[in-house]
Amino acid sequence: MIERLSDIFKGASETWEHTIPADLSYEGDPCAQGSGNLLITGDNLSVCKTLLAGIRTETLPPINLIYLDPPFFSGTDYKVSARAADNSTLPVAEAVPLAAFSDRWHEPGMGKNDAFSNYLTSVAARIIAAHALLSEDGCLWLHLDHHAIHYVKVLADEIFGGRNHLINEVIWQYKSGGATKKRFSRKHDTLLYYAKSPTKYKFLPQEEKSYNRGLKPYRFKGVKEYRDEMGWYTIVNMKDVWQIDMVGRTSRERTGYATQKPEALLARIIAACTNENDICADFYGGSGTLAAVCSGMNRGWISCDCNPVASAVAARRLTEKNTSFSRLRMYRNVAGDETDSSDAAQG
Repeated sequence: MIERLSDIFKGASETWEHTIPADLSYEGDPCAQGSGNLLITGDNLSVCKTLLAGIRTETLPPINLIYLDPPFFSGTDYKVSARAADNSTLPVAEAVPLAAFSDRWHEPGMGKNDAFSNYLTSVAARIIAAHALLSEDGCLWLHLDHHAIHYVKVLADEIFGGRNHLINEVIWQYKSGGATKKRFSRKHDTLLYYAKSPTKYKFLPQEEKSYNRGLKPYRFKGVKEYRDEMGWYTIVNMKDVWQIDMVGRTSRERTGYATQKPEALLARIIAACTNENDICADFYGGSGTLAAVCSGMNRGWISCDCNPVASAVAARRLTEKNTSFSRLRMYRNVAGDETDSSDAAQG
């Protein structure tokens, strides 16, 4: 695959260059169309082209933070409960599962490397789009796992202009998921934090508890120590390994959408890299986690997903939070093609 990366980068660049902008139309209550927050149903690459045109004409502000949670090349089909997408009163056990997205990239007669090349080209094109949409002090958070992260990192380094644009590699550790006797259990995802400018990006240090060895007091001069039910600790700047639980089966924030990410994860990213009134975007919007978190942190947001079911889940979630937003749909792109996107949702 290494020798293919140059062709993959070229293919992604050409894909972005030739992408036709989306023709977006409002849907839903006309009274709700004045909000700057946007929930969009449509092909994310075409939508990005439309947003870029707005930024260039200064009718839209540049985006300060983009979170991309693309498919992981897992070879799996994911579902969402129909109960999550509407106001059905059916018990959860009776809810009909609907297709959320497919993370299958193999076609008949296609070799595994060809499928992976197509996957990498798709993800790289979205990274190119994200880079174009970012403000000069903006950042990209790219969320993947062991299937593709190392290849995508090489492509992202090239797109952003060098390895010095990678500010952090963050490990998100969790307990949920399956176990096996064939290997160590896979219990983490990787997030790559890129800055458009390595000298202008925003970063607001976050703090966390650091427990003392043996949970006993150090009593070092000038070091403030604290104690809780576990033992003695100090307060330090947050490290790059984050232990945050997945969204549990009984969690209040659970939407029934496959691959839903916890609000605590997005809240930490947004708090560290943006200020109030900044604009954040998620182009694999899924159940709307980024939008939900931004709404509670006084950040503007754009959430896009190609699947109407995902948009329905997100809309219901945001409405329940009394969040103001405009809902748009890509009926056709500017070239007149009907919307038919296989871009998959994650978040």
